[in-house]
Amino acid sequence: MKALTFNRHIAALLLGSMLAGASPALAETVLHRGNAGEPQTLDQAHTSINIEEFILKDLYEGLTIYDAAGKIVPGAAESWTISDDGTVYTFKLRDNGKWSDGSPVTADDFVFSFQRVEDPKTAAGYANILYPVKNAQKVNKGEAAVDQLGIKAVDAKTVEITLERPTPFFLELLAHQTALPVSKASVEKNGADFVKPGTMVSNGAFKLVSHVPNDNLVVEKNPNHWDAANVKLDKVIFYPIDDQAASIRRFEAKEMDLVYNFSADQIERLRTAYNTQVHVSPTLATYYYAFDTRSEPYSDVRVRRALSMAVDRDFLAKEIYSGSQIPAYSMVPPGIEGYGEPSRADFSGDSQLDREDKAVALMKEAGYGEGGKPLAIEIRYNTNPNHERVATAIADMWKNTFGATVTMVNLDVSSHYAFLQEGGKFNVARAGWVADYADAENFLALSVSTNKTFNYGSFNNPDYDALMTKSYEERDPAARSKVLHEAEALLMKEQPVAPLLTQADLWMVSDRVKGWEDNAANQHLSRFLSVSE
Repeated sequence: MKALTFNRHIAALLLGSMLAGASPALAETVLHRGNAGEPQTLDQAHTSINIEEFILKDLYEGLTIYDAAGKIVPGAAESWTISDDGTVYTFKLRDNGKWSDGSPVTADDFVFSFQRVEDPKTAAGYANILYPVKNAQKVNKGEAAVDQLGIKAVDAKTVEITLERPTPFFLELLAHQTALPVSKASVEKNGADFVKPGTMVSNGAFKLVSHVPNDNLVVEKNPNHWDAANVKLDKVIFYPIDDQAASIRRFEAKEMDLVYNFSADQIERLRTAYNTQVHVSPTLATYYYAFDTRSEPYSDVRVRRALSMAVDRDFLAKEIYSGSQIPAYSMVPPGIEGYGEPSRADFSGDSQLDREDKAVALMKEAGYGEGGKPLAIEIRYNTNPNHERVATAIADMWKNTFGATVTMVNLDVSSHYAFLQEGGKFNVARAGWVADYADAENFLALSVSTNKTFNYGSFNNPDYDALMTKSYEERDPAARSKVLHEAEALLMKEQPVAPLLTQADLWMVSDRVKGWEDNAANQHLSRFLSVSE
């Protein structure tokens, strides 16, 4: 017994010595991302807003992706070729491309994913993003079978996509969240449950671990990703906080490394306290109000124009957004290559006082306001202090100019957009559009009468639709740009949407975060980021 006890003692000493000399386990590298709201969905076919996009692009990888600088680079496809006439794209998938369950990413997965989006049974709200693909619109409208869609698997690792016409921004479309692939095997096995933690099979740099609605969503590094060796984060935790003050408090407490869309009235204070950690990044995005043209008085162009003219955009930009946004009089933001200066509303050159005088005259002509029918207006907006301040300011402008009675109602971001996309009736609703691709068509297509998802106010103008159709048929870039300008000029004359501001993205980025690059596309995949103490 004594010998045995002695040996155990020696062994314990030896083990202690070994442990003392060993290197400590490496701490887990975690990025804490504030995400400005709870996602409606993690299903590619039903996504529509950027707080979903930020998560989905960490989980999945399209044929093309945006790099840290916001430029299009190869993603699941390592290379591609384009036919001389610009209508056939052939993509070579990576040989080492795998799903998170270890199975290979195949051409059939992409064929299945694209067909799923366009299948009318799926009811994908963003199906139109892929309409440049041959027969996509016909398939989506039930006029052609899904197997007629212009995408096919040449072999297991080769995808061929045929377009209706040359589409110069097609590679950017393929980086959109709607074009992210799903695992055919997983969707066929799990149905709608394929999006759940523990079930989801993804091909991006991360995989879904857990999701507690309105609390957090956790993703972990996907060891099966083709570039896993260069992914520096072990875990990313998304916090769906739409309370901007709470987000900033958590940033200041070092509980979050990134905060998206903080309150603009805090810019100067935050710059004083955090200097370069405050990022104001101009982007291709328009902040606008939509009028419900299905009912009076918003079916009257005179009322829409009068309400739009009475909004002092300079006040919104300077006083509410502290100069971080630019007054907007066009639906298309400036800075789109090949489009030039957007077509602005014809009242954009007038002084604000002149606009208000003309607005009063228009409203009187329409029979509303002082001496006419009373104006009772409800403004809807998604919960956010900036949007509340904008709505409050505009309510005062309409009250002072027309004697209108204005009320406000707000919902969380997911519920707000779900209401609009499902055709809910309203008076005036706040909306924002961030470019899916750098082309004027992306902003102008929102108001085409057949766009049931994003034409919130149900604007229906045959002349406008005809111009947009003509733009799709025009192959000469200069002629196409001219047609799109004509369409925008008509849209700004009719004012079914009132552009208010050209947006900038507001981010707080902790000094711990490395690899961050501001970019107009507002693309910040976690795989390109790292954290350090």
